[in-house]
Amino acid sequence: MQKLLAAIFTILPHHFISRIILRLSRIQTRWLKSLLINNYARHFKIDMRDALEPSLAAYPSMNAFFTRALKPDARPLAAGDDLVSPVDGTISQIGKIHDGELFQAKGHHYSLVKLLGGDATLSKPFEEGGFATIYLSPRDYHRIHMPLDGTLTDMIYVPGRLFSVAPFSVNHVAGLFARNERVVCLFDTAYGKLAVILVGAINVAAIETTWAGLVTPPPGKNIRAIHYEDNIQLKRGMEMGRFNMGSTVILLTENNAPEWLPELKPDQKVKIGQAFI
Repeated sequence: MQKLLAAIFTILPHHFISRIILRLSRIQTRWLKSLLINNYARHFKIDMRDALEPSLAAYPSMNAFFTRALKPDARPLAAGDDLVSPVDGTISQIGKIHDGELFQAKGHHYSLVKLLGGDATLSKPFEEGGFATIYLSPRDYHRIHMPLDGTLTDMIYVPGRLFSVAPFSVNHVAGLFARNERVVCLFDTAYGKLAVILVGAINVAAIETTWAGLVTPPPGKNIRAIHYEDNIQLKRGMEMGRFNMGSTVILLTENNAPEWLPELKPDQKVKIGQAFI
């Protein structure tokens, strides 16, 4: 059944569907936005207890609801200054990068160089480093927070498909994360280079960062790379970006960075601020 679902989603017009969702998510007609929000919240059993604004009626659009803020004390950071989870979600895979490849699922690996847009120079620090792939489901909080104090050095928009990143696709679509549209954010940190990669997916109608605003849409056909020299610093736990609906975040660390905590395993649910190292 998973293989059949993956095949069906592979042939769908991903970007066309996602742009329709983009328009729907920004409708502010009261009766329609309320219908969308209420049905979505009921279907996915959204827990609003941690939301800064718990009333569904208060949100002017579906997009405002998708990207809702949490109460300031809802996600306390782990003690110390080590790397923490940047999102609420479920660990898809976690481990070491071997021979320039990351493990996706049984029978599937994908290229580090391709993941970072084909630039071998950018990928060099992460060879034999660590990776953690975290899936955000439709019911999760959709903002991304800094896992570690860092100075932004580069942002790369990589065009691509918008395959679903739900488990049925990850298990059956070869090289999915190196084929989907994504935004690669690179930072200098106390552990060396850190990559936080925001992977798009079908129905993810927008990816934005706090320093650049909306990066996609519109989708592009060419890689766009920006190198920053203006000392943009983000502190551990600060918001750095957001998705419209669920998707995936991939963390990359250098080889000499500390190892992931041994208790972190695939299929484990994590929260923002939870210790990873």
